[in-house]
Amino acid sequence: MTQLPPLLYDQRKADAEHLRLLAIFHFVVAGLAFAGLGFLFLHYLVVHTFLADPGIWKNNPNSGGPPPEILFDIFKWFYVVIGALFTAGAIANLLSGLWIRKRKNRVFSLIIAGINCIQFPFGTALGVFTLVVLLRDSVRESYEAQEMPSLS
Repeated sequence: MTQLPPLLYDQRKADAEHLRLLAIFHFVVAGLAFAGLGFLFLHYLVVHTFLADPGIWKNNPNSGGPPPEILFDIFKWFYVVIGALFTAGAIANLLSGLWIRKRKNRVFSLIIAGINCIQFPFGTALGVFTLVVLLRDSVRESYEAQEMPSLS
């Protein structure tokens, strides 16, 4: 039986492909965050319409709770906080994707990867894979080579 020669494996090509895919997936997660912002706005409109209609609340025999206006004031803070989180996550992932493509700001992308890990399920997968790829020595070296000024 003849033995085949070992395949040549170019780590730089694999790293470049992995970084290209990571950048694309950062853009996808940023798009999902913007879509989540749209759904949050839609939810706001539905809840506002429901709680702002006084006809729904005037004939309620169990109206021992707070008026709907106070309940909606509490909901407004929910919308502000969640909207700010969606916006910050979208912008951070967009920047991380752009910088991964340019091989810049590796530490920023590592931080965003750590934050993404708490956003189950897509952020978790993206965060773990980003950490695995960006912590490789060969990838770190490619970032350092990209950031070094040329001597021309």
